[in-house]
Amino acid sequence: VDIKAGISQTKPLPVLGFHYHSGEAELVNNGHTVQVNLPAGNQLKVAGQTAELVQFHFHTHSEERFDGKSYPMDAHLVHKTADGKLSVVAVQFKKGKKNEALEELLDALPGDGKRKSLEDFNPAALLPSDHSYYRFPGSLTTPPCSESVSWQVLKQPVELSEKQIDAFRTLYKMNARPVQPLNDRVIELSE
Repeated sequence: VDIKAGISQTKPLPVLGFHYHSGEAELVNNGHTVQVNLPAGNQLKVAGQTAELVQFHFHTHSEERFDGKSYPMDAHLVHKTADGKLSVVAVQFKKGKKNEALEELLDALPGDGKRKSLEDFNPAALLPSDHSYYRFPGSLTTPPCSESVSWQVLKQPVELSEKQIDAFRTLYKMNARPVQPLNDRVIELSE
């Protein structure tokens, strides 16, 4: 969706409680992105509901737009509750200084059909310091594009160097879903 400043409602939204820890990560190039699978124990807690971080993956350019503009890259952190509901947190990446916390991960991106492992990766390295966010209902952006997904798009982008962004773009020049219409959905913005 295109998140336009004029269509968002600002209101008190629940705090996003990220409870992530270091552990092994498996990087898989599945033919349409690089997906990072994580072991159990990384959780997102929102308004008394707990969801397990199952995986995250990357898109270039970002699938979220802000007043028509996209960032060069984003990550979608996919969480699942015990009853099967999906909650995705989107992190935008902007061009800037080298991101030391993500350097090992981006240096290990595997080629098509390949897998690699990282012994010690903490998904909290993906997150900006400010966790304010936009919230809206939607669907997954990759097949099967399942509906009833709760989206939280973090407002503050994270910096990556041009070289780090290019590391992903050498594998996928563009793997973003086209912008979808908002229809009757309301985008809420946390205070």
